[in-house]
Amino acid sequence: MSQHSTFDSRSVRNEVDAWIDTNWDPELPLLEWRERLVTSGWMVPSWPTKWFGRGLAASADRIVADALRDRGAPGAPIGSGMSLAAPTLLEHASDQLNRDLIRPTITGAITWCQLFSEPGAGSDLASLSTTATLDGDEWVLNGQKVWNTSAHHADFAIVVARSDWDAPKHRGISYFVLPMGQAGVEVRGIKQMNRHASFNEVFLTDARLPAHFLVGDRGDGWRIARTTLAHERSFATLRRPSYRTDSAPPGRAVREAEAEADEHFATYVWYPQRAGRADLLIPRAQEFGLDTDPRIRDAIGRVAGFQRASEWTALRARSARALGRPPGPEGSIGKLAASELARRSAKTHGQISGAHGMLDDGAQSTVAEVLVSTPAQSIAGGTDEIQRNIIGENILGLPREPSHDRETPFRDLPR
Repeated sequence: MSQHSTFDSRSVRNEVDAWIDTNWDPELPLLEWRERLVTSGWMVPSWPTKWFGRGLAASADRIVADALRDRGAPGAPIGSGMSLAAPTLLEHASDQLNRDLIRPTITGAITWCQLFSEPGAGSDLASLSTTATLDGDEWVLNGQKVWNTSAHHADFAIVVARSDWDAPKHRGISYFVLPMGQAGVEVRGIKQMNRHASFNEVFLTDARLPAHFLVGDRGDGWRIARTTLAHERSFATLRRPSYRTDSAPPGRAVREAEAEADEHFATYVWYPQRAGRADLLIPRAQEFGLDTDPRIRDAIGRVAGFQRASEWTALRARSARALGRPPGPEGSIGKLAASELARRSAKTHGQISGAHGMLDDGAQSTVAEVLVSTPAQSIAGGTDEIQRNIIGENILGLPREPSHDRETPFRDLPR
């Protein structure tokens, strides 16, 4: 625990403001500025002091982020390193592995991607068949992963692989950190039907990693992967951070942070269309002279009401996180609601635009992109069916879905 034995938001804000006054220099290189933040414990103040935090309440992270934003100073890097890899490593990895990777992750010196899904193991991730074999003091990985964002420029990956084919499928999986810059890792881009190329497939051929890059215990990868997936579904938003203020022109640190954000958000440029673009329904109805049509008005109203209810659910989840509670099954509610909102929005766009919605021409191109992008919302991050299972079992207390393969050795399962 830090010197703040009793959490006081005002004193935390005053203290971080004073620290920024003394240490913020807009002309510092971004990495050097973040090194200062990490050393001070203000980068992620809710983390343990052992791992570069201050042991404060989870709400301190927002207080410090607001203080940095008000001064136009960049904070933690964006991407899967901070949102997925670091939280998982902190909870499950050895001290040795965390000493190697946590600090460069939170300064942005290294970047990450996630290698979970496979061509034959998407929603049923536990059926994965990428192999992990211990060879002396190294693990050797062979197999194929797919739908991997940022794999083409990541330094490291969090990856799950099968380390025991004689154990049942959920108990034969291990969780690893994989160095991506080696000959055994081949990354290929995937062209989507909406013409974007946000994802990759990754081929592992005798890819190697040190034995201590195993996260947690051998065979415990499924439980650890669920930690990562809980963070992935925990109502994260793709909001671009703003570092500009009216008081001063941007310096080197801000310019470098904006370039970093440009690279990151280029991947997600089509995600608003994937979510359905409910915000465009009224303008489109007005454009087509349908804003007085009772059927269209009713459809838009239903979308708007559902969207507002979803936002309230997300706010409750964020409030729980601010109180320090770990992400839970409420993430599945949010994920399922996002899929439903995308479908309702796309359907209403179709009602408004009719056949024009298929035209990739001018303003209508956005609607066309919505129509071909929204199916992805129901798949990415776990299908709707998986989310319903999680909600049924973990929230409603329903019996676990019947399965014939939970105790059968994986090598005996039909594939």
